[in-house]
Amino acid sequence: MAAWNACPTQSALTGPVFSAREQRKREFAYDEALRAAEREARRVPRGRTQRLDAQDRMTAAFARFSSVALDLDDNATHLLTDDFLPAGTRLAQWARRFDASLSMADIVQACRNAWTACGLQPLLGEQIALSPSILGYSLLYPYSDNYLDGESISSRQKLEFSERFRERLRGERIGALNLREAAMWTLVALIEDEFPRDRYPQVFDCLLAIHRAQEESIAQQKKPGECDADQVLRISCAKGGSSVLADACLSHGSLKEQESEFAFDWGVLLQLGDDLQDVREDARRGSVTLFSSAAAAGTPLDGLATRLLNFSDRVSDKMDRMPNGTVVLKGLLRMSWRSLIVMAMADSREFFTASFLAHAERHSPFRFEFLRARRDRLAGRRGLFATLFEAFLEPRHVDDGLPFAAGRIDRVNPIAADPIASLTAL
Repeated sequence: MAAWNACPTQSALTGPVFSAREQRKREFAYDEALRAAEREARRVPRGRTQRLDAQDRMTAAFARFSSVALDLDDNATHLLTDDFLPAGTRLAQWARRFDASLSMADIVQACRNAWTACGLQPLLGEQIALSPSILGYSLLYPYSDNYLDGESISSRQKLEFSERFRERLRGERIGALNLREAAMWTLVALIEDEFPRDRYPQVFDCLLAIHRAQEESIAQQKKPGECDADQVLRISCAKGGSSVLADACLSHGSLKEQESEFAFDWGVLLQLGDDLQDVREDARRGSVTLFSSAAAAGTPLDGLATRLLNFSDRVSDKMDRMPNGTVVLKGLLRMSWRSLIVMAMADSREFFTASFLAHAERHSPFRFEFLRARRDRLAGRRGLFATLFEAFLEPRHVDDGLPFAAGRIDRVNPIAADPIASLTAL
């Protein structure tokens, strides 16, 4: 919180500046990649060979886009296409085989967390790889978040569920009451198998910390008028920081102080970036964040967004002091953090002054109007792209290292009340 408050709100924006000509060049590459994706989606690949060919073509199109639109060199592009993209693809394949009812949005949410863990791995001296515990942690929260966000679920039901989830995270072998709990208990067991509780206590301390932070966040939303700015910031820091701290522990088992502090700060940055992205929806729902509170008060978000960019620079400085990780990886992460913030500005223009947006747009590789138009175009083609998403669920190898097996949930939860065959069918 002190680091956040120390970041200036009125300093000039830093980072590369793009001319109108450079932006148009990148927008052409963006549209070329988008058209390639739309062509692939319309082909509706049905056979295994067709789906694998579609994967190859889309990977090549993404590589071309990365080179031209994002100015990435070959090393950075290979890091994306040979490490991060396969990790996300593997998670999607495992997730769908674990639970065929998981939606594309659920799996993408899990992939985002897994990619954060994969970004942490080299910084902690590990190879980028999707482990069973990262899969388990990444899939836990689509199940829990979807339930806790349900408007038809009573507060009492949510509280009872949260209490049972906490007990399972503490190591209690409680029976699952339904399919959702059966799935979640199995995912916790994946973490327990890789990191035995007696040898890796930090892992489970972190999982309990993110659970506690989520409970505090839920409580905050019930009493929006009773939280001042410091309380809102504290809850945001706890929720975001503990989430990525858990990713770091699941990537390495245990952490040193420098590693813990960096991971926590990264999580705070991502949480506040997400809050800026969601400001319109949060304001509509009455959800309290630093950004939605300012928007509700009619205060332009110029200062908060500037502070967030400066906070991003502070986190980048900490990352640069980490002894592991290549310059290429650190450059990619730094770029992704700034892109998250700048693109959120483009999407929420009504909350900023026109002069601030005009200045910020010069630091974006794409014009803000272009980004908004393409966002709307993508939103209108979700069904089309769902076809392409399904093509990426085709594994390249029959033996793909699936970290769970049929019957696993029965073994972990012998008194599960509901049938679970649909969850464990392979």
